[in-house]
Amino acid sequence: MSEPICPRPPLVAILRGLEAERALEVARVLFDAGFRIVEVPLNRPGAIDGIAAIARSAPADALVGGGTMLTPADVDAVHAAGGRMMVSPNCNRAVIAQARQRGMFAAPGVATPTEAFAALEAGASVLKLFPAEVIGPAGLKAMASVLPAGTGLWPVGGITPDSLAPWVRAGATGFGIGSQLFRPGLALAEIDRVARAFVAAWGATL
Repeated sequence: MSEPICPRPPLVAILRGLEAERALEVARVLFDAGFRIVEVPLNRPGAIDGIAAIARSAPADALVGGGTMLTPADVDAVHAAGGRMMVSPNCNRAVIAQARQRGMFAAPGVATPTEAFAALEAGASVLKLFPAEVIGPAGLKAMASVLPAGTGLWPVGGITPDSLAPWVRAGATGFGIGSQLFRPGLALAEIDRVARAFVAAWGATL
């Protein structure tokens, strides 16, 4: 079973705390603004329902999945809901392997070269560099220098539209964007404004 192709732009909207009843309207705003990757973290009630709702209505070229996926059972639950992406804050070989067995795009969290190589050996599609605020562009650049050429490196944590360019210069190939883009109760107009700012900032790095 082949894994999904990563859509462009490689910007992940992390919808932590997403209210299930708002899932469709929030996702629609993000897709209209140009986002094509949506992650709903599992450590909030209603996450699986939100993933299912978004997956059913997402554009054909979108990638929808779960975040904070800590066990193989999490992988199975997200896959059953229609999610095709696994995102975790840590490097757990069993979780990565289960995601790949299910044909899912796997983005485990790493913070050191040791974790990065372990994640790649387990089958990671890309590496989520977390927490990005601690690692910094200099840390990413150093890590990229020892990893296999072409390894996807996605900083997550504290990312803003203005910070995309320095990260890209250091070797970042995508980003996970959380509270800078979405918070529970945030107005749809504000989500739209910020989402478009991120898409434009990414385009300016190309």
